[in-house]
Amino acid sequence: MINNTYAARVAIVIDDIGYRTTDHEVLDLPGNLTLSILPHTPFGKRLAILAHEEHHDVLLHIPMEAENGKKLGPGALTHDMNEAKIRASLANSFAEIPFAIGINNHMGSLLTQLYKPMSWTMRFLKERNVLFLDSKTSRHSKAAKIANSYAVPTLNRTIFLDNVLTEPYIRQQFEKLIAKAKQNKTAIAIAHPHPETIAALAELLPLLKQQNVQLVPISALLAHHHATSVTAISD
Repeated sequence: MINNTYAARVAIVIDDIGYRTTDHEVLDLPGNLTLSILPHTPFGKRLAILAHEEHHDVLLHIPMEAENGKKLGPGALTHDMNEAKIRASLANSFAEIPFAIGINNHMGSLLTQLYKPMSWTMRFLKERNVLFLDSKTSRHSKAAKIANSYAVPTLNRTIFLDNVLTEPYIRQQFEKLIAKAKQNKTAIAIAHPHPETIAALAELLPLLKQQNVQLVPISALLAHHHATSVTAISD
């Protein structure tokens, strides 16, 4: 439920879910977090179903090729795949978690800069009527621009919460998230199911309400973004 009395709204996406038995602890955190599930992982499908049953938004966290050549997991997209292979890989990922409302990129600092693979990806997403969240792992990412050209609903990550796994750093990033949200009316954070992050979020999430900021699922920000765009065009 979206409450218009709040000064701002944030979505917090928990990435990289699927490999660790402890990932289920994300579901014990208060508030409407969005979960992004790595495809074809030992615990991903089961946790996605649990999250969906508890009315969380669920994304597929699709591995995409990085500039550093880091090893990719199952369901990955790479620059040497043709359109048929990209479509088949995405279809297999969605077959495992058919209720996913979209995807965001895992790594992808290389692939999100490349027109052809990203355009094939966006064409597939448009046909599925699902969204794309750019994790912004490269400042040169063309993903959002390409998504817009295919009329794929798209959003961009505002801040990473846990690039450093210490409580002071996560708290600092969380405070930046609140400030960004108040400045822009909305903001999107990405975090990961590390024990340190889960412990920090258990303490920090109640601060949102104290700061008059509402935690919402990612789809709610998409609706807000669309409404804002329509208003701007009509003006």
